[in-house]
Amino acid sequence: MLHSSELQSISGQSTPIYGKLADMTTTKPGPAAIKTSVNPHPKVLVLHGPNLNLLGSREPAHYGLATLDDINLALASRGKTAGAHVETFQHNHEGALIERIHQAARDHVDFIIINPAGYTHTSVALRDALAAAAIPFIEVHLSNIYARETFRHHSYFSDSAVGVVSGLGAHGYELALEYALRHLQSISESYPNRLKAAPHGPQKTEKTH
Repeated sequence: MLHSSELQSISGQSTPIYGKLADMTTTKPGPAAIKTSVNPHPKVLVLHGPNLNLLGSREPAHYGLATLDDINLALASRGKTAGAHVETFQHNHEGALIERIHQAARDHVDFIIINPAGYTHTSVALRDALAAAAIPFIEVHLSNIYARETFRHHSYFSDSAVGVVSGLGAHGYELALEYALRHLQSISESYPNRLKAAPHGPQKTEKTH
């Protein structure tokens, strides 16, 4: 299993000072930010967008040498140590990613870490799926999108995210996971007697007469 220091060393990237670590706090409390019950074994879903299956060989100057398997194994190992279930999912098609987010709501996933990749700058539909699922999420980018082409500077996700990690290579995923685990632990400590996961997404209500 890879650890943080190993993952950083194989990424082939230095960790630039300009890498953006946005505020990792929720500024607008809402359904995605506030939970009133707790899963004793929290579920974290890590979503990888298009072309990230090519990590390790694709433009290593931007994305490093770590493969997607390297990243996923390191995250799963850290989750297991913390008593959390970390599931990863990569797809090159927008619809498949949207369906996986819908499924996450039905599965009572507690937190999402997402690298939308190229969809960062184009996908309103993916943004809407996250809003509908109402699961807190962190947006991750391997490269510093603000130091690249102008069209990459805009994200359809950042204003809805709990936080953004950009430019820290493969290590950025681990930073996002550490925050997610601490966030879920703080909820567990606040509600120690509530052990059933809270349902996410729109809830059906019955009309009374």
